[in-house]
Amino acid sequence: MSDPLSQGSTAASPPLGSDKAVAMQFGRLTGGFWRRPGARTAWLLTLALAGCLVGKLIVDVGLNSWNRWFFDALERRDGASAMAAVFAFGGLVVAISAVGVGIVLARERLQVRWREWCTHSFMTGWMAKRRFHRLTAAGSSMPNPEYRISDDVRMATEPVTDFAIGLFTAVLAASTFAGILWKVGGSQDVTMGGVSFTIPAFMVLGALVYGVSMSSLIPIVGRKLAPAAAAKNEAEARFRFEMIRLRENSEGVIMARGETEARRRLDSSYAALVRTWLEVVRQHGRLTWVTNSNGAMIPVVPLVLCAPKYLSGQLTLGEVMQLASAFVQVQVAIAWLVDNYRAIAEWFASARRIVELVDSFEQSDSSGPQGVAHVTMAVSRDDSLRLERVRLIDELGQTVVEQADVAILPGERIALAGEPGAGKSVLVRAMAGLWPWGEGRIALPDGLSLSFLPAAPFLPAGSLREALTYPTPPDAFEESRLRAALDATGAGALATRLQDVSRWDQTLSATERQRLAFARVLLQKPDIIILEDALAPFDEIAQAKLLDALLGGCPNSTIVAVGVRASLTQRFDRFLYLQKGATGGSILVETDAAGQPALSVVGGYEGRRDAAGLA
Repeated sequence: MSDPLSQGSTAASPPLGSDKAVAMQFGRLTGGFWRRPGARTAWLLTLALAGCLVGKLIVDVGLNSWNRWFFDALERRDGASAMAAVFAFGGLVVAISAVGVGIVLARERLQVRWREWCTHSFMTGWMAKRRFHRLTAAGSSMPNPEYRISDDVRMATEPVTDFAIGLFTAVLAASTFAGILWKVGGSQDVTMGGVSFTIPAFMVLGALVYGVSMSSLIPIVGRKLAPAAAAKNEAEARFRFEMIRLRENSEGVIMARGETEARRRLDSSYAALVRTWLEVVRQHGRLTWVTNSNGAMIPVVPLVLCAPKYLSGQLTLGEVMQLASAFVQVQVAIAWLVDNYRAIAEWFASARRIVELVDSFEQSDSSGPQGVAHVTMAVSRDDSLRLERVRLIDELGQTVVEQADVAILPGERIALAGEPGAGKSVLVRAMAGLWPWGEGRIALPDGLSLSFLPAAPFLPAGSLREALTYPTPPDAFEESRLRAALDATGAGALATRLQDVSRWDQTLSATERQRLAFARVLLQKPDIIILEDALAPFDEIAQAKLLDALLGGCPNSTIVAVGVRASLTQRFDRFLYLQKGATGGSILVETDAAGQPALSVVGGYEGRRDAAGLA
């Protein structure tokens, strides 16, 4: 599947040193909703929303004119005209309601569809090239990517629609109602110090001076709100992560008697959240001084400005009310920043987290720990699994495997051993494409399937049948085959529970989970099977039975096994050993069944080799 995040722009992303850079990158990443092929729905919803907003402006202008009509009728004590205005108001109410419904439906549908597209794009980017694994395996500084995809995408997309509505409405309303202020308000004659002069369009000037003054004050007072909101969001994510981690590792915590320490960590994490939250509250409180004062003053200021002309008889009561209504509309337009500054600050925090997440995707593709390039994955020329001048590093950038050169032929059974900490797990993970950081070349047969069995296999939630056939659909195998696979691996007792639904990773014991994983391999018969301590939970007799079931059920598969007991080595064709090299990393060498070459090279570490699985 192509990566939607890479479509539509090949330019390098600017550094996130400013809000402008964040906004530009966020637009580049999410604007594909309108740029993609088949964006008809996006444009229809956008145009429908714009049409409803224009309709709302027309209704608002009608309501403004109604104010003049009704209050002039009251001032003249014209009952017939006032009653006609009351009946006309009913039509305005219907129009206001209809336009409001249209705005709600268009806006919320647009928000849902935009978030749907963005979430799909970011999930695709996260899953592409196994980034969801690499970000964790490489010790990435990008915490909680799943929170950013779920919550931050919502918090970064939904407000943008509201911001666009507000800005579009503000521009239309400001221009329209400023014209009403100019036409109805006219000019104002002022005498100061015996000098008389005329202020043209005094209501327009008054609205502009007041609105610009308040809008200029807001960014000054609320400048610290955006970083405070960002810190709060990070603290929320850390607290949620600590709770998830405790739940997923509850058994280990209890066995280690770590409940007190776990609670201390939760309390510490939540205390940090409270501190950042209180800082947001404090900054919001400062901002509220300005916003609440503005809310109280807006209805009064136009009446004060109109009072001289009304008292002199130059304005009717209806015209005063019309001007007051238009003044408020202009202020709402000018003060759009005032009313939305806190929301904009929180939006920038979420948008920055989304952009940082996508940047981490690109960084995981281009380099590993400390900038080391990736191992090259290639297609084998002769259907063998080849490691050519492979060097592997850990998450700290230190060399784990100095050199690995080997060719594993189709159908061979390889036992891999080594000294403790020599990098056996890293090497087999590199063969499976799970550990790309380092140098060299790993060539795999083209189009062949590979299965990796770790010491703790993954079992999806759902029915036991789904867990057994994963990732193949559960109806791909006849039930007789499922039962035969379970019987072959010593898990026949589970056959009666195939339709049961449970959290099997928590319900089954460690040995039951591992037997289920071996049964899964017997069903799928992959071309290459890698066992990373997959036999470790079993005693010697159980290991022999499982290994024999695997060899008999997958006779043509290439098998690379780590952690094989010495008594089982006769079941393998070749033996590889990782020994410490001169610079601290390990070197892959080959031995015979007795392991004599490895003994001569490593200086007779019989105890080490025996513990590692070769004798």
